This record gives sequence, C-alpha cells and structure tokens, in this order.
Amino acid sequence: MRVDRRNLLFHLPCCKRHKTWTVINPKRFYKASSRDSRAIPLFHLRRIDRKTSSAKQQEIMVGDAIAVPTHLPPRSKNVYRRERWGSRAAFYFAAIGAAVGFGNIWRFPSLVYSYGGGAFFIPYLLALIFIGLPVLILEVALGQYYESGNVEVFGGIHRRLRGVGLGSIACGFMGVTYYSMLIAWVIHAFFDSFGKDSFWTNEDLTGDEASTYFFEEIAGTATVGDDLKPTRVVWANVGYSLIVWAVIFLCVSFGVKVTGQITYFTVGAPILLLFVILIRSLTLEGASAGVSQYLSTDWSVFRDQPDIWVKATGQIFFSLSIAFGAMTAYASHCPRDEPAVRNSVVIAMSNSLFSFVSGFAVFATLGYLATIEGKDIADLNVGGFGLVF
Repeated sequence: MRVDRRNLLFHLPCCKRHKTWTVINPKRFYKASSRDSRAIPLFHLRRIDRKTSSAKQQEIMVGDAIAVPTHLPPRSKNVYRRERWGSRAAFYFAAIGAAVGFGNIWRFPSLVYSYGGGAFFIPYLLALIFIGLPVLILEVALGQYYESGNVEVFGGIHRRLRGVGLGSIACGFMGVTYYSMLIAWVIHAFFDSFGKDSFWTNEDLTGDEASTYFFEEIAGTATVGDDLKPTRVVWANVGYSLIVWAVIFLCVSFGVKVTGQITYFTVGAPILLLFVILIRSLTLEGASAGVSQYLSTDWSVFRDQPDIWVKATGQIFFSLSIAFGAMTAYASHCPRDEPAVRNSVVIAMSNSLFSFVSGFAVFATLGYLATIEGKDIADLNVGGFGLVF
C-alpha cells in the first residue's frame, strides 16, 4: 500500500472517542507486527484538541486494525486555529461587499441602456442561473471544505494545480490596484466639490461638461496625447491613493472579525445611500419615462446585437467577483458545515438585486435629463463610465 507520509490523516477506532491525527514526522525505519512478520512503518502523530487547541504527540504503529485513513483533505497543524467570522451576517456583508461595486452602479445600467432595455435581463438571468451561481457555489464550497485560500485549495486537488490558484490571486491583486485608484479619484472629486470656486457649483452644468472636467482635471488626462502615454504626476491623486491603501491595510490587518464589523458600515452605508438616490431620482420630472424605458423590451437586439450574450456573461463574472479567489478566501473562514448553497444564493441574489435597483435610479435620472434637454432617452449620448454623469 502506497502512503503519502507528508499529508495523511487517521481516525483511531481503538479510542473511546474517534480522534483525528496527522503525520508530522514519519520515521525512516520499520518494525514487524506482532501478528505476522510484515513490515509496518512507524509514524509520529500529533493530535490537536478542537476545544483547547493543545497538541499532543504520540508514536503509533500504522496497521490494518489500528489506524484507518479518513476522507478529510490534508490540513495544516494550525487548521483549528483559523479565525472565523463573528457571525454569518458578517460573512454575507463581506462577500456582498466584494461582489457589489462600480459594475452594479454604472456598468449594469449602461449595458441595459445599450442593449434594448429589459431585453438584457433575459441573457443576464440565464448567465446568472447556469454559469455564475454554479461557479459561486463551487468556490464557496471549496473554501469551506479546505478551509484555506485558492492556492491550497487547488493544491489539495492536485499539487500541480497550485499555479491556477496563484493566477486567480494575481488577477484579484490587479483588480485591487485599479479599484483603489478609482476610489482615489472619487475621494479627490468629493473634496474638490467643497472648494470655494468649485466647478460643481455651476447650476447650468451639463453631463458632458461634468464628465470632461472629471477626466481632465480629477483624473489628470488633460495633458495626455493621442498615444495615451503619461505626461505628468497628479500629486493629489498620489496622496489620495496612499490614503486608500492605508485604509485597506487597516481594514484587513486585525483579522476577519474586525473586518466583518467594518463591512457593516462599508456595505450598509452605500445601500442606504442608493435608496436615498433612488427616492430622489423618482421624484424628478420625467422619471416615469426613464423607468418605462428601463422596463421596456426591444426584441430586435437579439438579432442585431448578438454580442448581448457575451456582455451578459461578462457582467456576471465581473459583478459576482468569481474566479478571483475572493469568495474562496472569505468562505474559508466559515465552518465546514455551513450551508454553501444557501450562502451562495444569498450573495448572488443580493448582488443582482442591487444592480436591478441601481437601474431604476439611473434610468429615472436619464428620464429627467431627456426632459430638460428635450430629447428622447434613446437619443442621449450616454454610455460606459460617462453614465455616472
């Protein structure tokens, strides 16, 4: 019988209570069994008490009736010391916070605007049910089962798959780098609005002017040429970016219990703000026309724009934050017996509901914009990140 001596777990049925032992130092010699002359290897085994986290070491002979391999995945000796979320609600808030973002507020309404209004909901929901939700369930289940991040999860499946986990973490890090700069731009624009001669005090400001000012003055693209090569350093954005990274460090440096408590504000406050914007936008003149456009269906988009299916699937992956390792890492701090399917459904439904509600707020505002400009909503030159303005 071939035995992996590096990562092996045993149950000891000879004990009154079944204890889980893991090999920590296999010996290099063999000893004959008392029943026959077969060579049986000796191992040093360590048991970690789940309650006290104290470790006990014992030398045991591995034989047919003494130790039986379990079906649990290999785990490190510190597995029972892995920190847990303070509550299931904290896990929900953290996971929903990772899923909900700019893609829900501006990308989803922008896609609905560009692809026939309510017609976009059909490929979006199909992609959610048949692609997004199963992948999310898989990531959450693997995180809970292996109680570790993506590298160890894929390494537990096969040691040569660790690179897959490492690649997903690299993608997640690249996402954090540009998201942090987006937040720095938002903070810059926020404090810029309090200036004495602020650009935003102009009551006749149009959406195009606001968008141009944001990109040229806030983001600093005013001096960028057609080759898009950088020409200067916007020191204000450098400072705000350092503040963002400092906040990120403080949010994650004290463990998941503190992080879970922080998410009550970082996720709860934007949800409350969204409903404030929604109520305000629905009271504007022309809001009903915008909502009607949001819920209308242009079936010709499936014939004229077949890439709607690609856009809907991409939105699901982008919005749910799957294949980045984030959901696996969050779920790894949940107990193994947590309901992975129910947790995944709650996260996915909350994410899609946030996108759906954001669409009402955005299209109600578009209806108001079309009214004051005397245009039809379909004739507005709005799309992409410019939809924010």
